[in-house]
Amino acid sequence: MELRQLRYFVTVAEELNFGRAAERLHIAGPSLSQQIKVLERDLKVRLFERDRRSVTLTPAGAALVPGARALIAQADELRRQATGLVRSEPVRIGYVKWHPPDLVERVAGVARLRVDTWVLPSHAQAARVADGSLDVAICWVQTSDLAERNLQARLLGADRLYAVGAGVDASPVDAKDTVVLLDADTATWSSSNRYGEHFARDTGATAVRVDDGGITGPAFFEHVRRLGRPVLNSPKGQGEVLPAGLVARPVVNPAPYWTWSLVSRRGEPDDAVRAVVEVLAAGVTVDGLGDRGSWVPSTDPHASQSDSGAG
Repeated sequence: MELRQLRYFVTVAEELNFGRAAERLHIAGPSLSQQIKVLERDLKVRLFERDRRSVTLTPAGAALVPGARALIAQADELRRQATGLVRSEPVRIGYVKWHPPDLVERVAGVARLRVDTWVLPSHAQAARVADGSLDVAICWVQTSDLAERNLQARLLGADRLYAVGAGVDASPVDAKDTVVLLDADTATWSSSNRYGEHFARDTGATAVRVDDGGITGPAFFEHVRRLGRPVLNSPKGQGEVLPAGLVARPVVNPAPYWTWSLVSRRGEPDDAVRAVVEVLAAGVTVDGLGDRGSWVPSTDPHASQSDSGAG
C-alpha cells in the first residue's frame, strides 16, 4: 500500500466518479482504476461498487475514508516538518523541455542545485513539487493547477510558437487559419491539449484530434503534409530541424506564447529553496510577451503580461 494510492482512494471517494477524480489527480483514467484495484487487493476489501452509471462506496470503503484522510494529513505534516530542518541536500529542480543554460551557475553562491534527469510532462513535474519529490520545477501550469496543489509560479521564460506548413511559403499566418493537434494520450499530452483547446477557442483555429503521439517528430510532420494547412508547433518541437518541403511560419493575430513557470510550494519554509526561486526569477521578462497581440490562455498565471486577445 502506497501513500499515493490512499490519495487516489480519497479523491475517488470525494468525487464518486473516476473520470473527475482522474482529472483532479492529473493522471489517466485507466491508471487510476488500476491503482484502486491494487489497493483493494492489498487491503483485501472492496472499496467501491462500480457499474456503467455510478460509483458508490462500499460499507468497508466508507469506514476507511476517515483513516485514509488522517494518514495523508500525518504524512503531509511530516513532510512540512522535514523541509523545515537544516538542508544538507541540494535543491532539486526538474524541467520538461527547457531550462536556462546557466542554471547551476546562477545559483552557485546561494545553494547547491541538482538538476533532475527524469524529464516528465508539465503536469507530472508540478505534481512532484506538490508531493515533495522536487523542490522546484520549470513547467507549464494554469492557475487552477496552482490552487489545487497549493503551489506558486514565477515567470522564467517563454517560447513564441510558430506554425509548420508544407511548401516554401514562410509568410506570417493568422492564428485562425492554423490547425492545432490534440492527442488522445492525455497522460503524456495533458498540458499541450489544454493549451491547444484554449488556443482554438480563443482564435478560431481548427482543433484536430489524433491518437498517434503526433504532437512532435515524424508523425507531426506527416500530419502537416496530410492536412495541407499550417499546424501549430509544440514547445517540445521548438527548434527542430524541419524536413525538406516543410517550412516554419510566424503565427500572428495573435502571436501565441508558451510560458515556462518556475513552480514552488506556496509558503515554502526552506530558505535555500526560496533563495533559488528568487535568484532565478528576479527581473525575468520575455521579448514580445507583453506586446499588444501576444496571446496566452486566460488561465495562464502570467496572462496579465500578455494582451491575451484574439486580434
